[in-house]
Formats: sequence, structure tokens, C-alpha cells
Amino acid sequence: MTDTADPSRLADPPSGRPSGVPLLARPIVVALACLVVLAGLGWVYLGLMVAGMASAGTPGGGMAGSAAAMGPGMGLFDLVTGGVPLDGFAKALADAICSPRFGHQAGFGVAGIATLAGMWAAMALAMMLPTAGPMILAYAEIAATAERRGEAVASPVALIAGYAGVWLAFALVAAALQAALTRAALLDPAMASASPLFSGAVFIGAGVYQFSPLKFACVTRCQRPFPFFLLRWSSATAAVFRLGVRQGLFCLGCCWAMMLVMFAVGVMNVVWMALLGLVMGAEKIAVTTRFSKAIGVVFLAVGAWMIGDAVVVHWPLARAG
Repeated sequence: MTDTADPSRLADPPSGRPSGVPLLARPIVVALACLVVLAGLGWVYLGLMVAGMASAGTPGGGMAGSAAAMGPGMGLFDLVTGGVPLDGFAKALADAICSPRFGHQAGFGVAGIATLAGMWAAMALAMMLPTAGPMILAYAEIAATAERRGEAVASPVALIAGYAGVWLAFALVAAALQAALTRAALLDPAMASASPLFSGAVFIGAGVYQFSPLKFACVTRCQRPFPFFLLRWSSATAAVFRLGVRQGLFCLGCCWAMMLVMFAVGVMNVVWMALLGLVMGAEKIAVTTRFSKAIGVVFLAVGAWMIGDAVVVHWPLARAG
């Protein structure tokens, strides 16, 4: 197989099992292993971070052993863990992950920004990599077909590296944005929103973006990975890495606004992380943009409710009553 291949040949369905190829070298096995391991590490990192923060409590009234202050729905985390603080090795590991404690005692120097970037990188692996599963497996399936014919293929690791690189760059930007929002007192020490008006504005912004031409263009590309790979197929590792970068950019264009919703519901709110991850994954396996529009309507309604509720609560007549 040369650097490029005839798409009609690659599109043929696989037949039989590859001979002489070790199990761990097969594209589909490699792709699945990377997805499970990297996403799993992301969730473990986040779980330890949440548990460590809950065990330590938060300044200004946060109760040690409780995660409820981290955002709506986080009481579920307390139910799962039983509210038992970490101890032993788990506590030491969580302390290492959470130190310096951004939003607690520490300022936002290089170490603080690095810790925030690590947290957002873990969020990207936990939330975004599973949503890219269909795209990554599409590449792996085409590569397995080519490999059965004895043609050279690039490992799915190159594709995943390119895709993940885009989201790691996003993590740096999100970390800087979080530091700015914390300095502006829009995020509290538990990294939850300190203003319902701010939360409502974030939801409305994300809802409006769901109807934008850029959103529709990117989500449509995410929904159709097979034509993308068949038209641009290459056996060169560098070229496949670049394909991963392009897919990462499509995904970023599709999902960046939903990722920023975490500022409205609590940056360390793992319940909302899981929920938004499911929503973004569903968007990418849909065949139209109707689901994206429906999510936009929901976000707009939630944002309007948050702002309206905040206005009513602080309205002079409401206070007088």
C-alpha cells in the first residue's frame, strides 16, 4: 500500500481474520484498548480529585467529606462514596493531584495553571475521547481491512494522538479562562458558579451556539467519519496524525460550548460531566442536526430560567414580600 489508497478497495467489507498479526497489534484492538485505558485514567483522575476536595472541604463553609458544594447533582457522588473521607494511599494520591489547591489557598502561578490544565486534560479524556469512539473505530475498521490485504497501515495511536492533542490545547485555554473567572469571583472555592446570572448566561450562550452554521458544519463532519477517511486515506503515520488533528478540530467546533457549560454547573461536577458526555456522544451518532437543535432549546430554557429566577429573587418587591 502506498501513501494513499483507492477508497473503493478500502470500503470492501472485511473477510476472515488477519493471519500472522498479533492480537495486540490489530487496529481495532489497539483502538479499543486506547479508548478504554485513556478514558478510564481520565475518570480515575477526576474521581480522586473530587474525593480529595470533598475530604478537605472548602473555605467559607464547605463541609469536609461532602461533594454537594461542587454543583447541582453532586449529592449523588456522596451517595456512591458514602461520604467517607479518603485515607492512606488514596488520600496521598488525591493530595498530590490537588496540590496546589486551586481556588483554595493558592494563587494562580505556573503550578496552579498547570494543575488546572491537568484537570481539564483529564476532563477531555474522560468526556471527549468516548464520544470520538465511532470515529476512531471507523478508522480502525478501514485499517483492519487494508491490513488483511497485506497493505501497510498506520496505528490508530497516531490518530488518537492527533485528536487528543487538540483537546490538550483546549485544556490550556480552559485553565487560563478558569483562573480569570476565579479572579473575577464568578467561580467559588469549590469551582462552582458563584452567580446564577453568570450560569444562565453560559447556558444561553451554549444554546445559541447549537443553532450556528459552524456547529452544524462540525457536527455533520463528526457524524460521517467513513467518507472523511476514505477520501484522505494514508498509510503514513504523520499523515494519520494530521487526520486526527482535523477530526479533533471538528470535534472542538462541535463541542467547545458544551464543555464550557461546566463553568455554569461546577467545574468538578462529575455528574454533569457524565451527562454532557452522553449528550455529545449522542449528537455524533445522530444522522441529522435535530438532536443538536433540541439540546439548544433545552439550554436556552435552562439559561432563561436561571436568569429569571435570579432576577425575581433580587427584585425589590420580592424582598419586601
